[in-house]
Amino acid sequence: MPDKNARLAPRLRLKTGDTIALGPGKAQLLELIQQHHSISAAARALKMSYRRAWLLVDTMNNCFEQPLVLTATGGTQGGGAELSSVGLKVLSLYRQYEKAVAERPELASLSALLRDTPTP
Repeated sequence: MPDKNARLAPRLRLKTGDTIALGPGKAQLLELIQQHHSISAAARALKMSYRRAWLLVDTMNNCFEQPLVLTATGGTQGGGAELSSVGLKVLSLYRQYEKAVAERPELASLSALLRDTPTP
């Protein structure tokens, strides 16, 4: 019998008004920016255009009191990006929140009510 918990996974989106301030895709983008120190490299890793990644970063930066991503323009040292201390905290809290929701007993109860094979 398949593990029903493996099929049921919450996708958390934090909205402010009609704007998604943070969700799974934006959190992944933040992680990749931190890893690569670059919005463009993070975008390439996600197979996303730089423009799309920049718009997501801009949305996140505008939703929070302080920017989550700090950027440096090009030049002799080249450009770059990194998460601010607030960005690191927001990402950490979001991942903790995801984990807490995934471990809630209600999720296991909902999973138990799933069909083994969904009907078309």
